[in-house]
Amino acid sequence: MLVRAGRKHDSGAMRVLTVAPRVDRRTREFVPDFATQLLRCVLQVRHRWGGYTSCMLEKLPEVIGQALQGVRAGLDNIVFNTLGMREGMGSVELASTAFADHAPLPARHTADGEGVSPPLQWRGLPAGTASLLLIVEDADSPTPNPLVHAIVVELEPENGTLVEGAIPSQDNEGAPGLHVGRNSALQTLWLPPDPPPGHGVHRYAFQLFALGLNTAFSETPGRDEVVDVLREHAIASGLLVGTYERSDGAIKIPNVEPQGGSAMAV
Repeated sequence: MLVRAGRKHDSGAMRVLTVAPRVDRRTREFVPDFATQLLRCVLQVRHRWGGYTSCMLEKLPEVIGQALQGVRAGLDNIVFNTLGMREGMGSVELASTAFADHAPLPARHTADGEGVSPPLQWRGLPAGTASLLLIVEDADSPTPNPLVHAIVVELEPENGTLVEGAIPSQDNEGAPGLHVGRNSALQTLWLPPDPPPGHGVHRYAFQLFALGLNTAFSETPGRDEVVDVLREHAIASGLLVGTYERSDGAIKIPNVEPQGGSAMAV
């Protein structure tokens, strides 16, 4: 099977990209290397609206999503679960008025709708919280590490909320003054959930961390920088999971209880 995709250059010409999957002859399953190649291919299949570039995973054939159903980054690999938090670290209650924990995200917050970031609320911050950090990851992306959909650093603890659309996205400037980091498409934007058709349920992990010190971040911090800072200065954390899927829903991902954080009832 060959996956062929095109990318329009500024000249209007279309270049054809070909990715040939490797198959384990014994199990007849696609190997993870194909998933990585496929993602690289998809990240080059783009439409441009002004300065905004959107990945178009919804354009993948459903058969590709079905073939990759067993290839997932995994909830164990999100930042929340890989930091090796110190014992006794506090928890932050994180919630949204748009969706409940482990419930579906409304389409308006995804690539199938307006693509604006959902509203978030938090409470229960420990004493000594100097600032907050938010990172949103897709635990089920067919990649070695979860796909980063948004990073926001230096959030003011006393605000208690991010309103809908606060993180900039397509056709949305976002709230003024936010320090936004890079998503996996190397954009300082909210990357709307955009799972491949037929790949099953994707879990989007909204992770909020309380920092004990005001930390100077780079202009556009990425995941690695965020993880380094969190290892040194995180004093509490919270986790909220929203789900989204396209097309073939035959394979479901069971709910997994968060480890260490708690979702806030609203």
